[in-house]
Amino acid sequence: MIKKYLLLLFLCLGKAIFAQQNSFIIPDTLRNKSYDYLFERVEDLEKNKVKQSLYLKSFLSKALFEKNTEEIVNGYKNYVHYSPDHLKLVYADSMIYTAKKSKDNALIGSSYLSKGIVYYAQKKHNYALDNYLLANTFISQTNDSYLLYKAKYNIANIKYYLRFYDEAISLFKECITYFKDKNSRAYLNSIHLLGLCYNKIGNYGLCSEANEEGIAEGKRLDNLEMESYFFHSEGVNQYFKNNYATAIKKITYSLPAIRENEDFANESVGYFYIGKSYWALKKPKIALPYFRKVDGIFDAKSYIRPDLLENYELIIKYYKSQNNLNAQLHYIEKLLKADSILDYKYEYLSGKIHKEYDTKEILSEKIHITNQLDKRKYNDYIFMTIITILFFVLLLLIYRHIRNKRLYKQKFDELMKKSQVPKVENKNIKKGLRDINEDTVSLLLKQLEKFEKDKKFLEKDLTLVKLTAAFESNTKYLSKIIYHYRGKKFVDYLNDLKIEYLISLLKTDKKIRNYTNKALAEEAGFSSTQRFANAFLTKTGMPTSYFIGKIKKELP
Repeated sequence: MIKKYLLLLFLCLGKAIFAQQNSFIIPDTLRNKSYDYLFERVEDLEKNKVKQSLYLKSFLSKALFEKNTEEIVNGYKNYVHYSPDHLKLVYADSMIYTAKKSKDNALIGSSYLSKGIVYYAQKKHNYALDNYLLANTFISQTNDSYLLYKAKYNIANIKYYLRFYDEAISLFKECITYFKDKNSRAYLNSIHLLGLCYNKIGNYGLCSEANEEGIAEGKRLDNLEMESYFFHSEGVNQYFKNNYATAIKKITYSLPAIRENEDFANESVGYFYIGKSYWALKKPKIALPYFRKVDGIFDAKSYIRPDLLENYELIIKYYKSQNNLNAQLHYIEKLLKADSILDYKYEYLSGKIHKEYDTKEILSEKIHITNQLDKRKYNDYIFMTIITILFFVLLLLIYRHIRNKRLYKQKFDELMKKSQVPKVENKNIKKGLRDINEDTVSLLLKQLEKFEKDKKFLEKDLTLVKLTAAFESNTKYLSKIIYHYRGKKFVDYLNDLKIEYLISLLKTDKKIRNYTNKALAEEAGFSSTQRFANAFLTKTGMPTSYFIGKIKKELP
C-alpha cells in the first residue's frame, strides 16, 4: 500500500515537473546552443544554483521541444545529479519512464543504473541492488561495454557491502582493467574499493599496495579527487596492522576533504577507527569523543552498518568501567535502535550478516541496568529521607542549644544572686511532726545546723543511717525533720549542700575553677563523677562546664 502511494506521488511530481518544463521558455541567447555547451555551463555553475537552474531547465526544455529521447533522459539525469536529495528519485523515475517509451535497452539500463546510484548514495543498499540488477538485465542485451562495466562496478559495490568480498574483488579487477584508459575516476574508484575488499578478507599487504597504487595513479592522471579516500583506507588498514598512531595520523589527514564532500558514511567510519586506535592505545577518554561523533552521525543521518555497532559496545564498556548506569542504559538503547534499523533496512540480508554481539544478551543487560537504576533511586530516596531527618534533628539540636544557652544564662544570674548556705528554720514545729517530741525536734535541728556549719556533709559515702547514728536518733525522725525543715529528701538535701559548697568555692577560689569534674566530685565527697555531674545539673539547671566558663569570664 505504501509503495503504491509513493509511486503515485512520484508520478504526480513527475507530471508537475513536466508541466513546469513545458511552460519554461528558453532565452533567445541559449536557444541555438548545443547540448554540450549547456551541459558544460551546468557543470561550471555548480556553486551558483540560481544560474545553474537556468541551464538545467534550458537543456531539458530544448530536448523536450526537439523530442530527442536520449537528451531528455540526459536532461533528467542532470537533475538527478544537481537537484536536492528529496527530488532525485523523482527525476530518476522520469528518466526511466522516458527511456522505457524509447524501448532502447541501453537508455533503460542506464536509467535504472542512475536510480540505483541514488539509492546507494542514500545508503538504501537493498533498493540499489534491485535497480542495478534491472539495469544489468537491459544492458546485457546491448553492445555498450561502458554501460556494462558501469553496471558491474555498481553491483560489485553492493557485493562489497554484503560481504561477498571474493565476488566483489573479481568484478573490481575487471573494472580496473576496463576503466584504466577510459574513465580516470571510475578507474581510481575501482582501485580504492579493491583495496577495501582486501582489508576485509584480512590481506592487509595487498590493501596497502592498492592504496599506494591509487595515490600514484591519481598523480599520474592528474586526478586527486580520490587521494583522501586512499589515505582514509590506508589509515583503517594500519589499525588492523596494529599501527595505531599511523592509523590516527592518516585518517585525520583524510577527514577534511571527506567532510567537504559531505560523505557522512566515510566520515563516520573514520571517527570510529580513530576512536578504536585510541582505545587500543589504552586511552579510552580520548577515544570516547570520536565514538560520540559516530553516534552523532547516526542521530543526524540514521547511518549505521554492521561493523559500526561495535561503536556502541565500546561506549557501553567505557561507562560500565565508570559505573555510570544512566549512560550505559542510554547507549544500550541506542545499540538496540541501530540493530533494529539494520534489520529493517536489510531484512532480507540479515541471515548473511554476522552479528558481533548477542541481542538477547544486550536486552538482558538493559533489564539488569534498569533494575540497578531503580534500586539506586530507592536507595537515593532512603538516603534523602535520612538526610532530611538528620537535618531536622540538627535544627532541633541548634534550637535546643540556643534555648539552653539562654536558660543557662538566666539560671547563672539567679544563682549568683543567691546566698551560699540555706538558713535552718527551727522556730516553729510544723503540724506534720506532732508525733515527734518537741525537744527531740529542737535537738535534731541544732545538730543539723552544726552538721551544716562544720561541713560534715563533705564526708564521702555519707548515708541517712550513718548520720542518724551520729545524732543518736532514728532514721524516721531525721528524714521527716529534714523533709519538713529543708523541703527535701535526704539524698537531695545532702547533694544540694555539696553543690552549694562547691559553688561558693568556685566563686571565691580561682584555683578550684581549673579542677576537672572528677576533682570537684572528690572535693565535695561525691561517690562518682557522674553522680556529681547529675547533682550539679539538677541543682543549678546547667552543666558544670557552662557555669565554670561563665564564672571565669565574669569574676576576677
